[in-house]
Parts: sequence; C-alpha cells; structure tokens
Amino acid sequence: MGDDSSLESDNFDWNTDDELEIESFNSLSSTVPSRQTITAASVEASSFAGPSNTKVLDHFISMGFPGEVVSKVIQEYGEEDEDKLLEEILTYSALESSSQQHQQVEPDPTSSEYAGSSWDDLSDGDSFSDEEMPKSVSRNDDTLLSLVNMGFKEEEALMAIERLGLDSSLDDLVDFIGVAQLVKEEDSLLPPEDKQQCSGHSKPRKRSLYEYEVLGKKKRKVSDKRTPCEEEDDGQTLNLPNPMMGFGVPNEPKSIITHRTLPENAIGPPYFYYENVALTPKGVWQTISRFLYDVQPEYVDSKYFCAAARKRGYVHNLPIANRFPLLPLPPRTILDAFPLLRKWWPSWDPRKNLNCLQTVHGSAQTTDRIRKKLESCEEFEEPSESVKKYVLEQCRKWNLVWVGKNKVAPLEPDEVEMLLGFPRNHTRGGGISRTDRFKSLGNSFQVDTVAYHLSVLKEMYPNGINLLSLFSGIGGAEVALHRLGVPLNNVVSVEKSEVNRNIVRSWWEQTNQKGNLIDIDDVQQLDAERLEQLMSACGGFDLVVGGSPCNNLAGSNRVSRIGLEGTESALFYDYFRILDLVKAMAPRFQ
Repeated sequence: MGDDSSLESDNFDWNTDDELEIESFNSLSSTVPSRQTITAASVEASSFAGPSNTKVLDHFISMGFPGEVVSKVIQEYGEEDEDKLLEEILTYSALESSSQQHQQVEPDPTSSEYAGSSWDDLSDGDSFSDEEMPKSVSRNDDTLLSLVNMGFKEEEALMAIERLGLDSSLDDLVDFIGVAQLVKEEDSLLPPEDKQQCSGHSKPRKRSLYEYEVLGKKKRKVSDKRTPCEEEDDGQTLNLPNPMMGFGVPNEPKSIITHRTLPENAIGPPYFYYENVALTPKGVWQTISRFLYDVQPEYVDSKYFCAAARKRGYVHNLPIANRFPLLPLPPRTILDAFPLLRKWWPSWDPRKNLNCLQTVHGSAQTTDRIRKKLESCEEFEEPSESVKKYVLEQCRKWNLVWVGKNKVAPLEPDEVEMLLGFPRNHTRGGGISRTDRFKSLGNSFQVDTVAYHLSVLKEMYPNGINLLSLFSGIGGAEVALHRLGVPLNNVVSVEKSEVNRNIVRSWWEQTNQKGNLIDIDDVQQLDAERLEQLMSACGGFDLVVGGSPCNNLAGSNRVSRIGLEGTESALFYDYFRILDLVKAMAPRFQ
C-alpha cells in the first residue's frame, strides 16, 4: 500500500516489485529466524573464549561476520561504541579479502548485490566517454537505444550491457537496471550522518548499525560450496521465475503444470489461499512458507490475465489440475482494454501493459507539465529525445494514458475496477471518496487471476462453499467465486476498514446473494471460542483466504518497508493463527 494522496512523493518508487521481473533480489532480513540459524550463531560465538564472549560478539557473528575477526576487533576497541566496531570490522574484512582476491568467487551478475555494487562504482556524475564505452557497444546500438527510449539513463544502460553482455535479452537488461536502482536508492533510508562515503578506495563505504539492523544487510560469505537452496534458506537471494506464470496461465498451454506434491499436513480440505507481493524483503517468503506448512509459493504476474502487471505470490493447497479462466477473457493490452485511446497514442510510446495499479495517481500538475513540454515541440515532427524520455518516465510512473493531442491523464477508478476484474461501480458511491476508491483498489486482488486458481472449487462444491475471508479488502475472493458460479453459502469477512466493509456489503446485496455474510472489524475478536461458534453455526469452513495489506512489503514503500514485522503485514501471523485453529477444529464439522 502506498501513500494515498495524489501528489508526487519522494518516497514513492515507481520501480516497484510489480514492475520488475527479476531473477534474484537481496533486500531486508527476515524477522523470524530459523532455529538452525540461531543455533549456528550461538555455536560459533561459544567457540571464542575470554572477555570477548559477549552479547556484542554474538550480535556481530549473527550478522555474518567471522567470529575471529569480531573477537579481535572487540579486544582492540572495547564494546562501548558498536558503530565504531562495525566500521573497524568492515575495514578489517575488506583489507583481508583484498589480499585474497584470487580466492573469491565472482558474484552472480543477476543478483541485486552485484547490480548494487556496479552502481556504487558509477557515481551520479559519471558517464561513459566514447573511449570508455564497451567495445561491443556503440551509441547507435539498437539495444542501447531501446533502453534509452524506455527512459533509462545512457550510463545505466551501458553499465547493464557491460555487466550482462550485448547478447542479453532486453528484459534481463531492464531487470538488472531496475534492481540496481532499487539497491542504490536504499540509501535514502539512512540518517544523513550515515550517508557519507570515504573519498578513496582504501576503506569500504561506511555503514552504520542502523543499516545493518534496519535494512538487514549482511556480509556475503565467500564460498564456492554454497548451494542455491542454502542461499535461499538464509535469505540472501530470492529466485523468482521469469516469466512469472506459476503453474500455468490461460493462452499459454506449454506453461501448464497439473501435478505437485504437497506436505502431508498441508493437504486440504480445509483449503487455504494466501496472497502477497512477489518481491518482498529478504526472508519474508521463506517465513510465510515455513508457517504455512512448507508449501512453496506460486508466483504469477497478472499481465497474463489483464492489461496491467501485478506480480504476486500465492501460497495455497488447492488442486492445480483442470483450472479454467473466467470468460470472456479480459483484454491484455492497454489499447485492447481502452480502444478509444488508440487515436491519440503516439508511435514513440511503446507501452503494451500498464504497471502495477497503485493506491496513488498522477496529479494535474504532472499532466500539465507534460502538455506544455509536448506543445513546445509542435513545430517539429516529433518531440525531442529528452522530452520523450521525460514523458515516458512520467507515464510509466503514474500509469498515464493518452486522451487527446498532447494530453495524458491518470486512470479513473472505474477503469481500474475493470482492469482488476471487479464489476463497474464496485467501489463507487455510498460516501466513498475518490481517494478511498484508489486506496481500496490498489490493495485488492486481481479477480481474474484469483478466479483461475479458485476455479477448481466449482466442481468440488456444486452446492456452495463456506468461506472465511481474512483481511478481505473489497471482496476480491468473494467476487471471484461468484463470477465462477460457486454459491456463497456462508462468508465470514474480517476487514478493519469500514469503507471496505461497506463496499463488500453493498456488493453482497446488489448481487442478491442467498447466503449469510458476517463481517468482523477486528481480527483479535476471532479467538478460538469465537471461531468455534462460527464454525458450529455454518458447519466449518471449506476455504480460508487472506492477504496482508502490502504496506510493509512493497518496493514502492521505502519508509516502512520492514517486512512481516510491519503493522500491516504482521497480520500474516493472525492469518496463520486462525488457519491453524480452523484446521485443528475441522474434523469436528466434517
């Protein structure tokens, strides 16, 4: 969930988790470490006897630094100033590794750590001269021109081409640049006093305890024996599929997978379905999977279902064979979704899909600036390259579309409803402001995507289903089941937002639902006693759906992107608590 105002904000990052198709992402640390991690750190710390065997020693070892180095620095400088200790540990480690460079492993060029270090080498004022450019690249190269026309800086494009090679796909190059930008911009979280850099290369850039504890950065251990599985277990990387099709999507028959093996304690019924943003802080998906019975996420980008990207991960125990989509299939490009825009769409705007539909929208000031820049170029056949670059950047950032000559505009709420698969006017009226509509829609499910996953339930529950919908927002799961033709016998909806509860209640009445809708505004009310009462009344729950608001997880939120410890995203633990109770009580109601 982003800032819900329509004004541009320095904290809004349009290179969000839903725009970037990346292969690995290194960000914030998990707040729920595994027992193995804790035990390993304790064992290493205990192997160093003497005055340095302290909590401070344990702390730095748990951050990934060698115990011998930590112990030596503590003995020399004491334990009082932890920031000073961290700087000296970093310096010592850097000097040690510089003398052993031949033993180091070359970093993975697709990792965010590699991308970030590449950008550290290229300061904001740096650019390539003709002599410094990679020999295989010229400024007229099609790949380079494509990246520049997409709005990237030339030096960013050249750096990506140099690192990945000229034969890399455009998608991979875009991914690399996006990850590098994201890593570089993490410094905006640091207090001003911690942003200083050493002028030379004899010392690494200073990083305070603030960065290591809040951003969760950890020194990568050099080893050529590390497996991808181990990398993922301690949260260093998150390998996302590209393309992001999960177990398959409509119109892509070769992508379909019809069988998977679930852990025994995860097998339904009851079934569960939990959604979150795909690109999360480090360790979040490992934690979610660990709590949800070790079921691995299914990552899907909604651009395969509609005209807007929306990269999400789904942990569920639903069958995956015999899925089917909602009909008619929604349009999958901007101009198919909004054909009237075709008249005004310039040939130099290459966009086919919108970026993730956020909780914010572009301002009138932004669209006016774009109009004036374009009008200043009217004497020419096309705008200048610099104007094109600026306009495309703003259009991607705010999902602006062409509505007239030199005129762009943000999407209207009813257009967002359509893209997300909701009925027209789903969020309109009843005292709901335009700002609230954008906010509610930005945090919702994409109905066509979710319906494709839930479609297997239609044959299983021909007489109707009992649904427990946690943090249900504006009823994306309910709308999906209704559109699939699955009768909603009983729905218990837990949602703290009164605006969202009113939207769901209004939809329930307007669609003449025959079942029972019970809404609860506080998840803490749903304790074991209350849950047993509800299950007794409706005969148990067949499906438990949930999805934490993404305020503390999404890449677009730099201020409080702190993972599952965030106020909103910590609701996941309530989801697990309630699901576990439902599973434990289920045999009584079968």
